[in-house]
Amino acid sequence: MSLWARFGLALPQRNALWAWARTRSLLQGLEVLRAFRGRAFRIPFPGFNPRLLSGPSAAHALLVDHHQHVTWRSEGDPVARLLGRGLLVVDGSEHDALREKVAPWLHPRFNERHLQIILKATNEVVDSWEEGRAFDVIPEMRRIALVSLMESLFGVDVRADLPRIWQPILQAIEYISPGWWLLMPGLTRSRFAKPLTELDGYLYEIIEAARSHPPSEPSLLTALIEDHELDDERIRDQLLTLLIAGHDTNTALLSWCLALLGGHPEILEAVRGEVADAFGKTTPTAEGLPRLSRLTAVIYETLRMFPPIHLGSRVAAQPFNIDGCQFAPGDRLAYSIYLTHRDPESWEAPDRFRPSRFDRRGTRSSAPPFAFLPFGGGPRNCIGAGFAMMEARAVLARVLQRTRLSPTGAPFRPQMGATLMPHPGVMMRLESKDR
Repeated sequence: MSLWARFGLALPQRNALWAWARTRSLLQGLEVLRAFRGRAFRIPFPGFNPRLLSGPSAAHALLVDHHQHVTWRSEGDPVARLLGRGLLVVDGSEHDALREKVAPWLHPRFNERHLQIILKATNEVVDSWEEGRAFDVIPEMRRIALVSLMESLFGVDVRADLPRIWQPILQAIEYISPGWWLLMPGLTRSRFAKPLTELDGYLYEIIEAARSHPPSEPSLLTALIEDHELDDERIRDQLLTLLIAGHDTNTALLSWCLALLGGHPEILEAVRGEVADAFGKTTPTAEGLPRLSRLTAVIYETLRMFPPIHLGSRVAAQPFNIDGCQFAPGDRLAYSIYLTHRDPESWEAPDRFRPSRFDRRGTRSSAPPFAFLPFGGGPRNCIGAGFAMMEARAVLARVLQRTRLSPTGAPFRPQMGATLMPHPGVMMRLESKDR
């Protein structure tokens, strides 16, 4: 049976899939399949043929009703190989114990401390921008996110080390991004060995430094070191998990926010005015940031349109049924956050950027529960959601306070990597800067 017959697609849809292949946009292909096969369909590629689910009903069933019937870990996947026994790729009591160790360091009581670190990193990056120069905002947002996360959670000032670890981090992200390994699980990927070894070496160095000379200010890193249940390898697994998951997601979110605001000048000016009314030229505060309703709505609508974590992958551990789809132990399944966020039955004009859909608490006026999943849902929702929202509000408010950016008009499109990132970049020009 041909692939076309297995998909059940006619000639127009075949042409759409060829366009998907030409543009290397997996999202385009998924949207075609959803349009013609419904909210549940199988991806019939050799070696990788999970059933893909979308829509609020399937999301609730998977994340809540059947969360104990699936596992997050798949031993053959690069994500599990890279992150070892990290928080994101373990299950059951092992996951619950690690979550209890990490969660206290992301509690709102640390917001003021984290905020000062984030604002300092943002100011340093903005200070480096030259008026009149065009630049890609993605690496700039990555610098802010990396420096902020490493200092906030690990107590490590990474600024001097960025030249050393920048490429290894990008290689680690590419290593776990969708690629040919999905179709050929045995594919040799030797080019990643050196950068991943270099990144491991750096993480073990900061563990040893914190163990030998404990810093005066406690952090998640020192707490993990003091936990006698964890050896250095398990600590490395948590550091790398939080490093990759915690900075790459907000790099994508901040980049998409600036890209969308640049394309909607009337919304940009409304948000800029709100920030000016709230803070003037004074530093944003932890108390004031959540009251920026327009900015918060922009962030939520950006998360709806371009969720950094766009896909969730699971393996069935027990038999169960979702929306008429029967799963047996060992079956691969995935749920598409991207398709759920653009479900035409849940959202009016789903492809339009409309921050007015949301209020400052992220409440939707008409969409059903579990139609909006930027931080997942159920017992394993994103542990860093609060930190991510605080960082996004703080960085964007400060950038809008201090700069006027304009898009250059260079095209970009969403690309499915480890996160959903604008590709090849978001080029903007600094028109003016408040020094």
